[in-house]
Amino acid sequence: MSSWINGETGGYLRVCTESRNWFETDYPNWLAEEPPQFSNQTRSEEHGSYIIEALETGRTYRGHFNIINRGHITNLPDGCVIEIPGYVDRNGINMPVVGDLPLACAATCSASVRVQQMGMEAAVHGDVMLLKQAMLHDPLVGAVCDPEEVWQMTDEMLVAQARWLPQYQGAIAAAQQRLVQAEANGTRVRLHETVGAARLETKSVEQMAADAARTRRLAGAADKGNMTR
Repeated sequence: MSSWINGETGGYLRVCTESRNWFETDYPNWLAEEPPQFSNQTRSEEHGSYIIEALETGRTYRGHFNIINRGHITNLPDGCVIEIPGYVDRNGINMPVVGDLPLACAATCSASVRVQQMGMEAAVHGDVMLLKQAMLHDPLVGAVCDPEEVWQMTDEMLVAQARWLPQYQGAIAAAQQRLVQAEANGTRVRLHETVGAARLETKSVEQMAADAARTRRLAGAADKGNMTR
């Protein structure tokens, strides 16, 4: 629990929520200050300026980049998004072939890739069964829910988000009916109120103001993982 990035339940959401709330409150103060002067010494840790510099000057920049797998990692499916080391120069972004991952790593990554693939196909075609199968195969969902819980949870999510899911419009009434029937015949799964095994409270703006300088640095940090508690 010393750092959200090491396993705090909902840690990333908490950090982003706190930073957003602080920035909304502190924004007028930013506007009132003298604009920052950017230089090689004060540039952020984001890739953007380094990539542009490499493209324009030919000065090589090495980093890790998200790309579509096209045989770069040979034991993961083509078409999935991977993050691998590469370099940029005047000729563009150059990505080498990494080869095979260790089998355990490949197995873990492949499971996520196939879950995402099922979710994408389900969304494109409005396929409720494939959506439920994607949910069932997600490792975290499968670790805490049995199949009937997954089936009913997916129906609940379809009903709750119907206004944003036009491709499922023909199936949402049926999902609602299944939930009503489960309630009527006593097969509705028991719901549990939980906040997560290791969840910290989201700080209020007033609480963050107690250390305003550090909070401001965090809100503007490109890499929050190196400085967040």
